[in-house]
Amino acid sequence: MGRMGDVLAGIHSTWEFEADSVLIRFERGIRTPKLFHVLGERRVPYEALSSVELAPGGKRGTVVLRAEPRTGADPLVEAAAGQLKHGSDPYRLVLPAERETLADYYATELRAVLGADADKPAEHHLVAAPKPPHSFKAYDGKASFDGSTVSFRWFWTGASSSKWKAGDQSFPVSELEGVEWRSPEIASGHLRVLPRRGRPPENGEPDKDPASVVFGIGYGLVHESLPFAASVLEAVRAAEPATVAGASNPSGSSRHGHSGTRADPADIAERIRHLKELHEAGLVTDDEFDKKKADLLSEL
Repeated sequence: MGRMGDVLAGIHSTWEFEADSVLIRFERGIRTPKLFHVLGERRVPYEALSSVELAPGGKRGTVVLRAEPRTGADPLVEAAAGQLKHGSDPYRLVLPAERETLADYYATELRAVLGADADKPAEHHLVAAPKPPHSFKAYDGKASFDGSTVSFRWFWTGASSSKWKAGDQSFPVSELEGVEWRSPEIASGHLRVLPRRGRPPENGEPDKDPASVVFGIGYGLVHESLPFAASVLEAVRAAEPATVAGASNPSGSSRHGHSGTRADPADIAERIRHLKELHEAGLVTDDEFDKKKADLLSEL
Protein backbone atom coordinates (compact mmCIF):
# COMPACT_ATOMS: atom_id res chain seq x y z
CA MET A 1 0.00 0.00 0.00
CA GLY A 2 2.05 2.96 -1.24
CA ARG A 3 4.47 4.28 1.33
CA MET A 4 3.82 4.12 5.04
CA GLY A 5 2.53 7.42 6.32
CA ASP A 6 1.26 8.67 2.94
CA VAL A 7 -1.46 11.25 3.56
CA LEU A 8 -4.41 12.31 1.42
CA ALA A 9 -6.01 15.50 2.78
CA GLY A 10 -9.68 16.08 1.99
CA ILE A 11 -12.16 18.82 2.81
CA HIS A 12 -13.52 17.36 6.08
CA SER A 13 -11.03 14.59 6.80
CA THR A 14 -7.53 13.29 6.13
CA TRP A 15 -6.63 9.70 5.31
CA GLU A 16 -3.25 8.44 6.46
CA PHE A 17 -2.27 5.14 4.86
CA GLU A 18 -0.39 2.63 6.99
CA ALA A 19 0.80 -0.95 6.51
CA ASP A 20 -2.46 -2.67 7.48
CA SER A 21 -4.99 0.14 7.92
CA VAL A 22 -6.03 3.66 7.02
CA LEU A 23 -6.22 6.19 9.85
CA ILE A 24 -9.05 8.64 9.18
CA ARG A 25 -8.68 11.94 11.05
CA PHE A 26 -11.72 14.22 10.99
CA GLU A 27 -11.49 18.01 10.93
CA ARG A 28 -13.14 20.07 13.66
CA GLY A 29 -14.15 22.99 11.44
CA ILE A 30 -17.40 24.92 11.72
CA ARG A 31 -18.74 23.35 8.51
CA THR A 32 -17.64 19.84 9.39
CA PRO A 33 -20.56 17.56 10.39
CA LYS A 34 -20.84 17.31 14.19
CA LEU A 35 -20.68 13.53 13.93
CA PHE A 36 -17.10 13.89 12.66
CA HIS A 37 -16.24 16.07 15.66
CA VAL A 38 -17.40 13.27 17.95
CA LEU A 39 -15.59 10.53 16.01
CA GLY A 40 -12.28 12.43 16.07
CA GLU A 41 -10.31 9.71 14.34
CA ARG A 42 -10.92 6.11 13.33
CA ARG A 43 -8.55 3.33 12.37
CA VAL A 44 -10.00 1.17 9.61
CA PRO A 45 -8.11 -2.07 8.85
CA TYR A 46 -7.95 -2.86 5.13
CA GLU A 47 -9.58 -6.22 5.93
CA ALA A 48 -12.69 -4.28 7.03
CA LEU A 49 -13.26 -2.94 3.49
CA SER A 50 -15.21 -4.54 0.65
CA SER A 51 -14.66 -2.05 -2.20
CA VAL A 52 -13.31 1.39 -3.12
CA GLU A 53 -14.65 3.82 -5.71
CA LEU A 54 -13.86 7.28 -7.02
CA ALA A 55 -16.75 9.41 -8.26
CA PRO A 56 -17.58 13.07 -9.01
CA GLY A 57 -18.55 14.99 -5.87
CA GLY A 58 -21.94 16.54 -5.20
CA LYS A 59 -20.41 19.99 -5.49
CA ARG A 60 -18.71 21.12 -8.69
CA GLY A 61 -14.97 20.96 -8.57
CA THR A 62 -14.83 18.03 -6.17
CA VAL A 63 -14.30 14.27 -6.36
CA VAL A 64 -15.14 11.70 -3.71
CA LEU A 65 -13.02 8.73 -2.74
CA ARG A 66 -15.30 6.31 -0.94
CA ALA A 67 -14.50 3.04 0.78
CA GLU A 68 -17.34 0.60 1.39
CA PRO A 69 -17.02 -1.35 4.66
CA ARG A 70 -17.89 -5.03 4.72
CA THR A 71 -21.28 -5.88 6.20
CA GLY A 72 -20.91 -6.24 9.96
CA ALA A 73 -17.37 -4.80 10.09
CA ASP A 74 -18.25 -1.40 11.57
CA PRO A 75 -20.78 -1.05 14.43
CA LEU A 76 -21.37 2.61 13.53
CA VAL A 77 -22.39 1.75 9.97
CA GLU A 78 -24.39 -1.25 11.20
CA ALA A 79 -26.33 0.89 13.69
CA ALA A 80 -26.88 3.64 11.10
CA ALA A 81 -28.53 1.08 8.78
CA GLY A 82 -28.22 3.28 5.71
CA GLN A 83 -29.80 6.36 7.32
CA LEU A 84 -26.75 8.66 7.36
CA LYS A 85 -26.76 11.58 4.96
CA HIS A 86 -23.94 11.55 2.40
CA GLY A 87 -22.23 14.48 4.09
CA SER A 88 -21.98 12.57 7.39
CA ASP A 89 -20.68 9.32 5.88
CA PRO A 90 -17.30 8.69 7.58
CA TYR A 91 -16.11 6.61 4.60
CA ARG A 92 -16.32 9.49 2.10
CA LEU A 93 -13.21 11.59 1.46
CA VAL A 94 -14.19 14.74 -0.45
CA LEU A 95 -11.30 16.22 -2.45
CA PRO A 96 -10.71 19.18 -4.77
CA ALA A 97 -10.96 18.01 -8.40
CA GLU A 98 -7.30 18.83 -9.05
CA ARG A 99 -6.36 15.93 -6.75
CA GLU A 100 -8.32 13.41 -8.82
CA THR A 101 -5.20 11.77 -10.28
CA LEU A 102 -3.73 11.32 -6.80
CA ALA A 103 -7.06 10.02 -5.47
CA ASP A 104 -7.26 7.55 -8.36
CA TYR A 105 -3.78 6.29 -7.48
CA TYR A 106 -4.82 5.63 -3.87
CA ALA A 107 -8.10 4.04 -4.94
CA THR A 108 -6.09 1.58 -7.05
CA GLU A 109 -3.66 0.95 -4.17
CA LEU A 110 -6.53 0.35 -1.75
CA ARG A 111 -8.20 -2.15 -4.07
CA ALA A 112 -4.91 -4.05 -4.22
CA VAL A 113 -4.84 -4.57 -0.43
CA LEU A 114 -8.45 -5.63 0.09
CA GLY A 115 -8.62 -8.97 1.88
CA ALA A 116 -9.60 -12.28 0.32
CA ASP A 117 -12.92 -12.08 2.18
CA ALA A 118 -13.75 -8.55 1.00
CA ASP A 119 -17.04 -9.67 -0.56
CA LYS A 120 -18.16 -11.60 2.52
CA PRO A 121 -19.79 -10.28 5.73
CA ALA A 122 -17.34 -9.83 8.59
CA GLU A 123 -17.59 -12.42 11.37
CA HIS A 124 -17.02 -9.74 14.00
CA HIS A 125 -16.50 -6.00 14.26
CA LEU A 126 -13.18 -4.85 12.81
CA VAL A 127 -13.58 -1.10 13.40
CA ALA A 128 -13.96 0.26 16.94
CA ALA A 129 -17.08 2.11 18.05
CA PRO A 130 -16.77 5.40 19.96
CA LYS A 131 -15.79 4.54 23.53
CA PRO A 132 -18.31 4.86 26.40
CA PRO A 133 -19.47 6.48 28.59
CA HIS A 134 -22.19 8.08 26.48
CA SER A 135 -25.34 9.96 27.36
CA PHE A 136 -27.84 12.14 25.55
CA LYS A 137 -31.23 13.70 26.12
CA ALA A 138 -34.07 12.18 24.17
CA TYR A 139 -37.51 13.77 24.09
CA ASP A 140 -38.90 11.55 26.85
CA GLY A 141 -35.85 10.70 28.93
CA LYS A 142 -32.11 10.66 29.41
CA ALA A 143 -30.23 7.70 27.93
CA SER A 144 -26.90 6.66 29.47
CA PHE A 145 -24.42 3.89 28.67
CA ASP A 146 -21.42 3.16 30.89
CA GLY A 147 -20.01 0.29 28.83
CA SER A 148 -21.96 -2.48 30.55
CA THR A 149 -25.49 -1.16 31.17
CA VAL A 150 -27.93 0.98 29.18
CA SER A 151 -30.12 3.17 31.40
CA PHE A 152 -33.20 5.22 30.58
CA ARG A 153 -34.36 7.86 33.10
CA TRP A 154 -37.74 9.27 32.18
CA PHE A 155 -38.58 12.98 32.05
CA TRP A 156 -41.85 14.22 33.58
CA THR A 157 -42.42 16.38 30.53
CA GLY A 158 -42.07 13.90 27.70
CA ALA A 159 -42.54 10.32 28.89
CA SER A 160 -45.78 8.44 28.23
CA SER A 161 -47.85 7.07 31.11
CA SER A 162 -46.83 3.52 30.18
CA LYS A 163 -43.16 4.44 30.63
CA TRP A 164 -43.85 6.13 33.96
CA LYS A 165 -45.66 3.04 35.14
CA ALA A 166 -42.77 0.83 34.06
CA GLY A 167 -40.30 3.09 35.91
CA ASP A 168 -36.74 3.99 34.97
CA GLN A 169 -35.07 1.20 33.02
CA SER A 170 -31.72 -0.55 33.22
CA PHE A 171 -30.50 -3.07 30.61
CA PRO A 172 -27.22 -5.01 31.08
CA VAL A 173 -25.67 -5.60 27.64
CA SER A 174 -25.44 -9.32 28.45
CA GLU A 175 -29.26 -9.42 28.29
CA LEU A 176 -29.51 -7.60 24.95
CA GLU A 177 -29.37 -8.95 21.42
CA GLY A 178 -29.12 -5.65 19.61
CA VAL A 179 -30.09 -2.01 19.28
CA GLU A 180 -32.37 -0.24 16.80
CA TRP A 181 -31.64 3.36 15.78
CA ARG A 182 -33.95 5.52 13.71
CA SER A 183 -32.43 8.83 12.71
CA PRO A 184 -33.88 11.98 14.30
CA GLU A 185 -33.62 13.50 10.81
CA ILE A 186 -36.36 11.08 9.76
CA ALA A 187 -39.86 11.32 11.26
CA SER A 188 -40.37 9.47 14.55
CA GLY A 189 -36.72 8.85 15.31
CA HIS A 190 -35.92 6.63 18.30
CA LEU A 191 -33.37 4.38 19.94
CA ARG A 192 -34.58 0.99 21.15
CA VAL A 193 -32.64 -1.77 22.88
CA LEU A 194 -33.69 -5.31 22.01
CA PRO A 195 -33.80 -7.68 25.00
CA ARG A 196 -32.56 -11.19 24.32
CA ARG A 197 -35.38 -13.30 25.76
CA GLY A 198 -38.80 -12.65 27.20
CA ARG A 199 -39.87 -9.04 27.58
CA PRO A 200 -41.09 -8.44 24.04
CA PRO A 201 -42.14 -4.82 23.52
CA GLU A 202 -45.53 -4.38 25.20
CA ASN A 203 -46.40 -2.18 22.30
CA GLY A 204 -44.59 -1.69 19.02
CA GLU A 205 -44.78 2.09 19.37
CA PRO A 206 -41.48 3.46 20.73
CA ASP A 207 -43.22 6.13 22.83
CA LYS A 208 -44.96 3.36 24.81
CA ASP A 209 -42.12 0.82 24.86
CA PRO A 210 -39.96 1.15 28.03
CA ALA A 211 -37.03 -0.33 26.08
CA SER A 212 -36.85 2.75 23.85
CA VAL A 213 -36.41 6.51 23.96
CA VAL A 214 -37.97 8.75 21.31
CA PHE A 215 -36.37 11.73 19.61
CA GLY A 216 -37.82 15.13 18.85
CA ILE A 217 -36.59 18.39 17.37
CA GLY A 218 -33.30 19.02 19.17
CA TYR A 219 -33.46 15.72 21.09
CA GLY A 220 -31.43 12.60 20.27
CA LEU A 221 -29.29 14.39 17.66
CA VAL A 222 -27.39 12.16 15.23
CA HIS A 223 -23.93 13.01 16.62
CA GLU A 224 -25.11 12.08 20.13
CA SER A 225 -27.42 9.12 19.59
CA LEU A 226 -25.66 7.25 16.76
CA PRO A 227 -22.26 6.88 18.53
CA PHE A 228 -24.28 5.77 21.59
CA ALA A 229 -26.10 3.11 19.51
CA ALA A 230 -22.83 1.93 17.91
CA SER A 231 -21.11 1.63 21.28
CA VAL A 232 -24.00 -0.42 22.70
CA LEU A 233 -24.01 -2.67 19.63
CA GLU A 234 -20.26 -3.29 19.96
CA ALA A 235 -20.66 -4.21 23.64
CA VAL A 236 -23.60 -6.52 22.87
CA ARG A 237 -21.58 -8.34 20.19
CA ALA A 238 -18.59 -8.67 22.54
CA ALA A 239 -20.85 -10.18 25.22
CA GLU A 240 -22.48 -12.70 22.88
CA PRO A 241 -20.09 -15.68 23.13
CA ALA A 242 -20.39 -15.89 26.93
CA THR A 243 -24.15 -15.45 26.77
CA VAL A 244 -24.56 -18.11 24.10
CA ALA A 245 -22.48 -20.52 26.18
CA GLY A 246 -24.62 -19.77 29.22
CA ALA A 247 -27.83 -20.24 27.27
CA SER A 248 -27.15 -23.95 26.84
CA ASN A 249 -27.05 -24.44 30.62
CA PRO A 250 -30.30 -26.23 31.52
CA SER A 251 -30.42 -24.51 34.91
CA GLY A 252 -30.28 -21.14 33.19
CA SER A 253 -34.01 -20.84 32.63
CA SER A 254 -36.06 -19.23 35.38
CA ARG A 255 -39.74 -19.50 36.18
CA HIS A 256 -40.34 -16.13 34.57
CA GLY A 257 -38.89 -17.10 31.21
CA HIS A 258 -36.27 -14.32 31.47
CA SER A 259 -32.54 -14.99 31.55
CA GLY A 260 -31.41 -17.07 34.50
CA THR A 261 -29.37 -14.35 36.16
CA ARG A 262 -30.93 -13.07 39.37
CA ALA A 263 -31.87 -9.44 39.58
CA ASP A 264 -29.61 -7.15 41.57
CA PRO A 265 -31.33 -6.48 44.94
CA ALA A 266 -30.05 -2.88 44.94
CA ASP A 267 -31.58 -2.36 41.48
CA ILE A 268 -34.92 -3.83 42.63
CA ALA A 269 -34.90 -1.60 45.74
CA GLU A 270 -34.23 1.47 43.56
CA ARG A 271 -37.08 0.55 41.21
CA ILE A 272 -39.47 0.04 44.14
CA ARG A 273 -38.41 3.43 45.56
CA HIS A 274 -39.16 5.06 42.21
CA LEU A 275 -42.49 3.20 42.00
CA LYS A 276 -43.38 4.51 45.47
CA GLU A 277 -42.65 8.09 44.34
CA LEU A 278 -44.98 7.63 41.35
CA HIS A 279 -47.64 6.17 43.64
CA GLU A 280 -47.37 9.09 46.08
CA ALA A 281 -47.57 11.50 43.13
CA GLY A 282 -50.85 9.90 42.07
CA LEU A 283 -49.44 8.57 38.77
CA VAL A 284 -49.87 4.92 39.79
CA THR A 285 -53.02 3.49 41.41
CA ASP A 286 -52.97 1.40 44.60
CA ASP A 287 -53.63 -1.78 42.61
CA GLU A 288 -50.91 -0.99 40.06
CA PHE A 289 -48.46 -0.21 42.86
CA ASP A 290 -49.16 -3.49 44.69
CA LYS A 291 -48.98 -5.57 41.51
CA LYS A 292 -45.79 -3.97 40.20
CA LYS A 293 -44.10 -4.16 43.60
CA ALA A 294 -44.99 -7.87 43.83
CA ASP A 295 -43.59 -8.41 40.31
CA LEU A 296 -40.34 -6.68 41.24
CA LEU A 297 -39.94 -8.67 44.48
CA SER A 298 -40.58 -11.92 42.58
CA GLU A 299 -37.48 -11.20 40.46
CA LEU A 300 -35.21 -11.57 43.50
